[in-house]
Order: sequence, then structure tokens, then C-alpha cells
Amino acid sequence: MRSLPVTARELNRATLARQLLLSRESLSVTDAVRRVVALQAQQPASPYLALWNRILGFDPGELDAAFAGHRVVRAQLMRITMHAVHAEDHQAFREAMEPTLRGSRLGDPRFTASGLTLGEADVLAGELLDFAFQARTNAECEAWVAGRLGAPMPPLAWRMLRQYAPLWHVPAGGPWLFDSRDYVAARPRPVLADAGVRDLALRVLVRRYLEGFGPASIADVGRFALVQRSRVKAAVQALGDAVVQLEGPDGTVLYDVPGAARPAESVVAPPRLMAMWDSILLAYADRGRVIPAGYQKLVTRTNGDVLPTVLVDGYVAGVWRAVPDGIEVTAFHPLPGLAWEQLADEARALVSFLADREPEVYRRYHHWWGKLPEAETRLLPVG
Repeated sequence: MRSLPVTARELNRATLARQLLLSRESLSVTDAVRRVVALQAQQPASPYLALWNRILGFDPGELDAAFAGHRVVRAQLMRITMHAVHAEDHQAFREAMEPTLRGSRLGDPRFTASGLTLGEADVLAGELLDFAFQARTNAECEAWVAGRLGAPMPPLAWRMLRQYAPLWHVPAGGPWLFDSRDYVAARPRPVLADAGVRDLALRVLVRRYLEGFGPASIADVGRFALVQRSRVKAAVQALGDAVVQLEGPDGTVLYDVPGAARPAESVVAPPRLMAMWDSILLAYADRGRVIPAGYQKLVTRTNGDVLPTVLVDGYVAGVWRAVPDGIEVTAFHPLPGLAWEQLADEARALVSFLADREPEVYRRYHHWWGKLPEAETRLLPVG
């Protein structure tokens, strides 16, 4: 692997290109999800807004159908949070994540308080997946566990078990499909007990991450997946010539897949109104690739909420929220007139997109705006 220098701005443009944020592209939902690797999905609206930002003429009904047909699946994965991924990626991603999910869920005091040993938990989780061969509601799963154990499992212990077991969330109701909790066993079922399988799966995850988010460091990959850096380093070394080595702007060793898009730093990046928890904000140990250092605490709140952000010239420049009269943008620094005009165009399109689903999306998070510092705020014209 030979080392090549990459500037900070080139890293930004590489991320935007691979995440379909330099221009909206004419892709199917499944192809787009495959391209961007994983969409943060703990807020059910976010995968829809993420794809609205990335697909030309995005039809949310296409994502509804992909979820219903299990071509795109919503599951507990990277960073022990909810993600939407292509169904064909799920097995390897879940196998790669096994040590992290096992330690964080089955090793959690909330689970160990149930009195179950790890061996008993493994048996119970396997039988739960058999029960969930067809879609089951949360209540049905809890009742089955209670019957299996002879007594109800403590609610927090059940929460840990269901987050550990490789279950897919089943679309139910509401504007974004996941307003209730129904589950079905992942298909094909990930192999969880074999260390060799986990190592091979991690190589797949590392390569897929680099395809969608590279160039990146060992620390970046570890942060994205919440996987130990030693495991990531071993996976990168095992990939051999399937990755190339570059030098970051501060001398950091970066890795990438050969031939991946790395546009010139002069490439124009259009403004965007990003979803809450958009993956580009969370995919790196060094989040300065997209979020200027002074803005990170403004965007990521004390409890981990990541506000819907405004990108200008490829970097976070503020936040936005949907209000009754349109889209309100709070800019953290002065923006040029052209940027405001382009953001107004985006706002008009977003209001139209939200109209049939949830015009005031993310309203429950509006309390954070009272904790932002004074900044220029505009209600963008949507007429």
C-alpha cells in the first residue's frame, strides 16, 4: 500500500460524493442505500429525509415498499443504534458487530439482573428468533419469553435481549412506518458463535465503510461501528491490496478502496437540509470533516440528540426545524445571499415533501432551540 497525501477539503468532498450529496442522483432506493452503506434510523423519519437529500425525485413510497418487502431493513447495528441498511448487507454487518452488541447488551447490568447466564441467554435468543420466524409484536414476544421462563422478564432485561437478538423491525403504521414495535428474525440468520465468521464479516464491514465514507483512519472505522481498533486494524491488514494507504492533512494514516471517488477540493457542494442524526455527522472519530470544531456541541446535544443540520459549502453552518409557516434556519455564522436563496429552494421542496407525511417533523426536539446561542435566524419563504 502506498501513501498519497489528501487535504482536509478533499476528504470533505470525498464524503459528500460517496454519500450522494454533491448532487441528487437518479437511483432506486435500494441502490442508494447500498451506495451510502447505512442510514441512521433511530428517528423513523430520518432515513426518508436522508434519501430525499440524495435521490433525484425521491418517492417515499418506494422506501415504504422496500421496508415492507425486507429489501431495506431497520435493525440494531453500528454504535448500538438503529440503522437502515440493504438487506444483503445485514448479515455481515451483524456478524461483525457481534462482540460489541453481546458485551453491551448481555453484559449490561440491566440484563444480568435477570439472573440468566450467557449460555441461557444464547439459548433464549435462538428460540426467540425461531418464534419470530413470522412477524411478532413486542407484546407477543414478551409473552413468549414469560412463558419460556415461567415468569415475566424484567422490562429492562427484555429491552437488552431484543436489542441483542438479530431482529428486523417490521413496518407498522404512522407516517414513517415504525411508530410501533413489531419484529421478525433476520434472514438469513447471522452466525454469532464463530470467531472466524466474525473476522471475515468485519472485513466486509470495513470495505463497505470505506466505499461509502472513505478515506478514513482506523479510529474512524472504529468509531463508526463502535468496534475495537485492534480488530479494525487486523481487518484492514487482512484486506491487503483491496485497500490503499493515504496520508491525511495532519499526517494521519488513512485507508481507502482503490478507484473510489475523491473529487477535487474545488468541486462545488450545494446547500442541504440534513436529517437528524445523518450518518455523515457520526461516521468519523474526527467529525471536523463535516462539522467545524466550534459547532460540534451545538449540533450534538448533551443526551446524544443530533439536530437536523444545514450544510453550506459541504460543512455544517447551522440547524433547521420545520414550523407551521415553513422551514426555520438558524445560521451559526453569516451566510452569503446566494446560500440563503439556495436554502430557500431546498425549504420549498422540503415543505412539499413533508406535507403528506409530517409537516412539522422532529417537533418533539424543538426544546433544544431554546438552548442555542444567539444567531441569525430566518423563516425561509416557501410560497
